[in-house]
Amino acid sequence: MPSELLRETFPVGPLRCNCTLLANLETREAIIIDPGDEITDILTRLARRQLTLKQIIVTHAHIDHIGGAAQLRRVTGAPVLFHQADLPILGMMEMQAAWLGVPTPEKVALDQSADDGIAAGIPGLEAEVIHTPGHTPGSLCLYFPKQELLLAGDTLFAGSVGRTDLPGGDTRALLRSIHTRLMTLPEHTLVVPGHGEETTLGQESETNPFLQPGMQP
Repeated sequence: MPSELLRETFPVGPLRCNCTLLANLETREAIIIDPGDEITDILTRLARRQLTLKQIIVTHAHIDHIGGAAQLRRVTGAPVLFHQADLPILGMMEMQAAWLGVPTPEKVALDQSADDGIAAGIPGLEAEVIHTPGHTPGSLCLYFPKQELLLAGDTLFAGSVGRTDLPGGDTRALLRSIHTRLMTLPEHTLVVPGHGEETTLGQESETNPFLQPGMQP
């Protein structure tokens, strides 16, 4: 990534969700993707570089990805974007917290639905929203063509794919999203998943068991 652009990906919360900070160091504008927890750390990262947060984007409404969004919005004033199809998942926040045995976080307001194909990001870090239902109905990925970067949420992992056994999950829809929406991108695209290690689309095409012949939906 060019020197005037910044990417920091770091795990947050008990499920170690990959939260990503992207910034243009010339304009001092930034976006945060999946602020699931540890908002004090996120705010420290922003303050350290004197960054102004312009958008909060959530790949899906599971607690480990969205749990800190309301607090971050309240402190920074940045709007929250996620896909409106996940509003029912957001409404289950108390149940999600009970599954993990953690306090129920403040429910965040949806400022703008991150619908398929809308432009997101900031100047120099422009993203395309790709709706990839399956893990949840509103799951999305963010593709930054200039940076050859894909923030995949819990749709695609290194060596695996997102689980579909939670409310709203759909295995066929997930595989269809990956095969028809993600694997059409350049194979050298860097993939930052919602948890775990980074990979590339080419690597996953060759080695991910869910992407081999016969697994197409």
